[in-house]
Amino acid sequence: MKRDIIIISQFAQLPNVSGYGRFNFIVKKMLEQNEFSIELITSSFSHMEKEQKKMDVFTKVEDKFMYTIIHEPGYKKNISIKRIISHKILSYNLKKYLNKRKKPDLIYCAIPSLDVAKVSMEYAKKNNIKYIVDIQDLWPEAYKMIFNPPIFGDILYKPLIKKADYVYSNADEIIAVSQTYVDRALHVNNNVKAGHCVYLGTDKELFDQFISTTKYSEKDGKFRIAYIGTLGSSYNIKLIIDCISALKEDYNVDLQFFIMGDGPLKKKLEKYAKFKNIDCIFTGFLNYDKMIKILTSCDFAVNPIIDGAAASIINKVGDYAAAGLPVINTQECIEYRNLIDKYNAGINCINDIKSVENALLKLIDHPNLRLEYGKNNRVLFEQKFDRNKTYNSIIEIIKKQ
Repeated sequence: MKRDIIIISQFAQLPNVSGYGRFNFIVKKMLEQNEFSIELITSSFSHMEKEQKKMDVFTKVEDKFMYTIIHEPGYKKNISIKRIISHKILSYNLKKYLNKRKKPDLIYCAIPSLDVAKVSMEYAKKNNIKYIVDIQDLWPEAYKMIFNPPIFGDILYKPLIKKADYVYSNADEIIAVSQTYVDRALHVNNNVKAGHCVYLGTDKELFDQFISTTKYSEKDGKFRIAYIGTLGSSYNIKLIIDCISALKEDYNVDLQFFIMGDGPLKKKLEKYAKFKNIDCIFTGFLNYDKMIKILTSCDFAVNPIIDGAAASIINKVGDYAAAGLPVINTQECIEYRNLIDKYNAGINCINDIKSVENALLKLIDHPNLRLEYGKNNRVLFEQKFDRNKTYNSIIEIIKKQ
């Protein structure tokens, strides 16, 4: 008799459309073992595209597992009352669905959102079902970085902190994308002994299919810097633009900055890069294969995160490691800074023009060091970010519950 497992991931992709996410991959790995009956539950709303998921391009997955979409009305802005309402409606619809469904043996739920996690946790506890959380981001800590009005901030976020504590404290097992997040949940959970840190991984086999064999600096002498991810207030992309401008003016260094991603600050950053007169290419969101080709053609990558950000080990650093690129890192998170130092995979900086400028000059002037850092970052990837290896631990955790 196969164990009946529900996996809840509000932001999961449609299978066979863009199936590179953590939870789609875990489903695939679990199905290979033929021990589980699996249902993946997600929202009808695409957070990335800010629209309802395109069901007309959805390809049925050969009936190997259930893929259930729960209606969520959606929102236009990440920080908004409408998003709060949207998550509430999604959690209400999820509750109705779970109460109609046959009771599973285990629920494995991604966080965020807290509303979805709270509903699924209460359902699990009421029905004596094992409940595992997988913490992808810390709420409300991430919100406080963007909007935290003086005096009223603590009052505003207190209910969300209480809700997060409530969910964490009732989990039977804790998984998270960084040890920092694991420790946050363990602080209020007296039942779980250690928890499990499993970084957001990259599929090595898939990634390596699309690697570029040529660095563009080898062809035209112009060094390329790569950034992938959101263009939002947590990311100090303006600092990198300023550094490139300063290097061009002071040292006549020719740099090309590839920004692969989108976000609320894209137009503002495009205007600023043009004002600073630097070679900056905004690609928008790219198909995964094209992103890898551009990324691996670059000479180094940047992880420019503002001071005080709640982010820990984020998705982009796994891709940078897979690409074998040296990283210039301004993120304060001690967990990632320690990885950079331990593996000698790049240069940790502070959010200061001179600090980043010196790091860029060091990598430009020392090709052997650039090569060494890049090779070391690839070793970091193979040990910590290759999801074909690391995600097996998640399946073992599920088996033991």
